[in-house]
Amino acid sequence: MKSKNLGFTLIELLVVISVIGLLAALIMVNFNAARERARDVQRKSDLDQTKKALRMYYNDKNLYPETSAAGDKICGCDDPCATFEWGTMAFACGGMTYMKILPQDPNYKEAGDLSYSYNQSDSGQGFCLWTTPENKSDGDILRSQTRCSGCAVGQNDYVVCAD
Repeated sequence: MKSKNLGFTLIELLVVISVIGLLAALIMVNFNAARERARDVQRKSDLDQTKKALRMYYNDKNLYPETSAAGDKICGCDDPCATFEWGTMAFACGGMTYMKILPQDPNYKEAGDLSYSYNQSDSGQGFCLWTTPENKSDGDILRSQTRCSGCAVGQNDYVVCAD
C-alpha cells in the first residue's frame, strides 16, 4: 500500500509563519508613519485656516491680536483682552466670528501635550503661528522657516506668518 504525504512539514509551516510575521511588521511600521504624516497635514491645514481667521481680524481691527500672558494663546478684541484657547472656543469679537472653534493639535490629550503657539509681532502688524510636526525630516519645515525668517521658533517647528 502506498502512503500519501498530505500536508506540510513543520519546517515549511515555520517558514510561512515567519514570512507572514515579517510582512505584518513591515506593514505596521508603514501604517504608523502614514498616520504621523496625516496628523502633520492636519496641523498644517489648521495653521493655514487660523492664518485666514487672523487676516480677517486684521482687516477689521487694522492689527493682529496680541499674545496672551502665557505666551501661547490668542488675546484679542477690545480691553479687557479676551483670551482664546486652542480647541475650546470660538475666535469671535463684537458679533463677528472669525473661526467657529480654534483648532487643537490632533495628538492633544491634556495640557502640556503638543499644541499650537501664537505670537504677535511687529507691533500688531505681523504674527507667527507654529507647531512641532512628528516628522522632523519634513521639507516644509525649512521652507516655512525661510519664508517666516522673523519668527523665533525651534529648529523642528513648522511656522506660518503674516504675508
